[in-house]
Amino acid sequence: MRLVVDLNKCQGYAQCAFLAPDVFAMHGEESLVYNPRAGQEQRERLARAVAACPVQAITADGLDGAAGAPAGSAEEASDAR
Repeated sequence: MRLVVDLNKCQGYAQCAFLAPDVFAMHGEESLVYNPRAGQEQRERLARAVAACPVQAITADGLDGAAGAPAGSAEEASDAR
């Protein structure tokens, strides 16, 4: 599973770090660090973290069909074709 965080969009709300602490962490008060290659065992937590981001700065390949995946992600994928 591959994660990408748009650090220009990220505002440091840390919802992702709260929901998936093994993948996301805050470095200081505003800087996010994360593991871009999270394991499958983190799938459900990652789906929740992606959905919880208030500025939608996180995208994850390989989360399709996971519980808590953001609504419309399948629609966006079909629009990209």
